[in-house]
Amino acid sequence: MTSRQKDRPWLMRTYAGHSTAEASNELYRRNLTKGQTGLSVAFDLPTQTGYDPDHLLARGEVGRVGVPVSHLGDMRKLFKDIPLERMNTSMTINATAMWLLALYQVVAEEQGADLARLRGTTQNDIVKEYLSRGTHVFPPVPSLRLTTDMITYTVNHLPQWNPVNICSYHLQEAGATPVQEIAYAMSTAIAVLDAVFASGQVSEDRRGEVVGRISFFVNAGVRFVEEMCKMRAFGRLWDRITRERYGVEDARQRRFRYGVQVNSLGLTEAQPENNVQRVVLEMLAVTLSKDARARAVQLPAWNEALGLPRPWDQQWSLRIQQVLAHESDLLEYEDIFAGSHVVEAKVAELVAGSLAEMDRIEAMGGAMAAVESGYLKSGLVASHAERRARIESGEERIVGVNCYESTEPSPLTADPGTAVMTVDPANEAAVVAALHAWHAARDESRAAGALAALKKDAAGTANLMAATMECARAGVTTGEWSWALREVFGEFRAPTGVGGAPVAVSAGESTPLAAVRRKVSRTAAELGSGRLRLLVGKPGLDGHSNGAEQIAVRARDAGFEVVYQGIRLTPGQIVGAALAEDVHCVGLSILSGSHARLVPDVLERLRAAGAGDIPVIVGGIIPDADAGALRAAGVAAVFTPKDFGITGIIGRIVDEIRTANKLDPLEVSA
Repeated sequence: MTSRQKDRPWLMRTYAGHSTAEASNELYRRNLTKGQTGLSVAFDLPTQTGYDPDHLLARGEVGRVGVPVSHLGDMRKLFKDIPLERMNTSMTINATAMWLLALYQVVAEEQGADLARLRGTTQNDIVKEYLSRGTHVFPPVPSLRLTTDMITYTVNHLPQWNPVNICSYHLQEAGATPVQEIAYAMSTAIAVLDAVFASGQVSEDRRGEVVGRISFFVNAGVRFVEEMCKMRAFGRLWDRITRERYGVEDARQRRFRYGVQVNSLGLTEAQPENNVQRVVLEMLAVTLSKDARARAVQLPAWNEALGLPRPWDQQWSLRIQQVLAHESDLLEYEDIFAGSHVVEAKVAELVAGSLAEMDRIEAMGGAMAAVESGYLKSGLVASHAERRARIESGEERIVGVNCYESTEPSPLTADPGTAVMTVDPANEAAVVAALHAWHAARDESRAAGALAALKKDAAGTANLMAATMECARAGVTTGEWSWALREVFGEFRAPTGVGGAPVAVSAGESTPLAAVRRKVSRTAAELGSGRLRLLVGKPGLDGHSNGAEQIAVRARDAGFEVVYQGIRLTPGQIVGAALAEDVHCVGLSILSGSHARLVPDVLERLRAAGAGDIPVIVGGIIPDADAGALRAAGVAAVFTPKDFGITGIIGRIVDEIRTANKLDPLEVSA
């Protein structure tokens, strides 16, 4: 065997954080001892959306999908005994990115770190939040200002930090085709760079430094060849844009630098063991090609479609990376796809399609204008609807879901109660109590002064990073920082994209959708209500709205009048809308794990208002035990990811409406 010099492996991360800063710190230190070479911090939804854990909207969400960080004390605990100067830390944070970076920098200063050596990334891509993930807070223009201020600050003070991670990952999760994923991400990067250079905060001769600090976070799906070619197309386009539009001559500064989390959308609740081979195939798409290899990789666990992975599950995902990097000969060769005419043809096709879509977005006024008009969101909703239709028809096959469904009992899930990790509900009360203790111990006058200065700067044109740093040092909380900016900037409710989505499934006379339409029409006639009305609601802070949007679109296509007001609603607001619109059914969508707290609240409020006969259905990532508890509490039906047939779900909704109104069952096939 010939000995070859091996390339250095990519950064290996595990996206992690839960419960409290202390518990997450223990998890991080344990993962680092197992060979993880970078940290990837998952923040909980209140932290991501600028709420303190004692806020009404934070109920049931604290510590669920990430770690709660409310102030400097929490950040100290999160990184206790982890030397930040020697760490490469990725923080998945967007609307509140400036705030979390300020907290991180202060902790690094307290550790005595050389700030010039701090390495890592703040995601900080607000555009994809408007389109897919829903943790936006402020309107587009001030949000872009926050991003601009952060980029210029880091170029001057944290030269190795990546201040923005243009993120196409969640676009694919929301249904984006490869062309949409590339075009939307590139258009976002252009909007960000144009804003930075227009701000006058960076001199002309430092443009290359700014471009060199822009990174990307992408998705790798299971269509291996297409995904690998997508990465090459990304790199080719980025080199062209940075050279032609921004005049960057240094090839190193034009390099497309990206990290990746492989696809979670394709992970299945049915036969979840199949997710392991899916994850491996997806990882290969971003590692096999040396010329388009990811700089950092994090893999989901096999059981993420079931709930929160355990440390052992995360270890399994880390070991998958380590086996590829250290046992195989992958890193010993130059690019193994160089010269492939098949690859070149596919890359050229993706580049051409992406450029055409980017031209359309540019003609609208750029990415921000295309967000505000709803164009980008409608495109994603339509693409996702088309994909769901292909799955339902069997055209797109998913093993264990719509084909090869028979299975032996799995030892991995034999005990559902231990197959995933659960967060103790009592954790939330402890976090809230700690927040109140922090308030009691801080210098209130300094905190108040820092917030006043922040609002003053926000109303003017100053870079907001300096005022934010003082807020961090003064003991200001996440909610206070965010609310101060809300008072100046206002809040933003993004377009839902539902109204503009075309019909994605066939409605011919003998189709399932036509059968459901007949059920809807007949039921509405029997109730004398004109049309059946369905309210689709997302209580709490869960911004993953893909499922809710697809239900809303299909219900519309089946003849329902759909009431969908978007994300981030309180149970009281949902019940108020249900009463005001006189709906026949309330459908709740929750993927964050807060269903046990929020769904009973909606039920109780409906009963208190004398509307307890309105059927409530729930969809989301809901363990079987929780589903049973919800049905016992009065929920009419519970749907999880294994219920992939949306038309069938709409038919079930009609059945529940008929049952609630004491109408005879309809024997109409759906």
